[in-house]
Amino acid sequence: MVALAVRRAPRALTPLVVGGVVLADQLTKRWAAADLSDGRVIDIVWTLRLNLVLNSGSAFSVGRGLGPVLGVLAVVVVIVLIRIGRVFNSPATAFGLGAVLGGAIGNLTDRVFRHGSGGFLGGYVVDFIDFQWWPVFNVADMAIVCGALGLAWFSTRSDLGDSTDDAAPSDPTSAVDRPPTPEPSNLDA
Repeated sequence: MVALAVRRAPRALTPLVVGGVVLADQLTKRWAAADLSDGRVIDIVWTLRLNLVLNSGSAFSVGRGLGPVLGVLAVVVVIVLIRIGRVFNSPATAFGLGAVLGGAIGNLTDRVFRHGSGGFLGGYVVDFIDFQWWPVFNVADMAIVCGALGLAWFSTRSDLGDSTDDAAPSDPTSAVDRPPTPEPSNLDA
């Protein structure tokens, strides 16, 4: 019973992480678009500042003007990740997948609902976290990078790896590892 609950936990974890990432991403972008749109820059610490950038390209402002192509690519990535996610059985990989999916959906939401000059899926992505020595990014970008790095790391760890086998992990005392116990018989009377 416990093994069954552990196997089902990742399937519930992924949508929770996706929802949390999308919510945090969209709330922070909404704040940035409202409070930083007049050119205001907020210095936080060292070189970290909050500075609004409207990005019509991909990550790190590469591919400006390719919004529709990037939007379609994001839709394909989301669909593929949802299909791949069905085979994950560990909470670690479910969390990583949820972070990547949440980030992709967060940026795709911008492409769909924020008006840009690109037409279909050509909206801009709101970026506002600025280190001044690194390209400006947002919460969705952080989730994508951290989730992808986590998935890569977890895939190299055999102790955290996924199994597509629905059987519970065996332990030294499981019935799989010992000879079968004979069934009681009514003939022994």
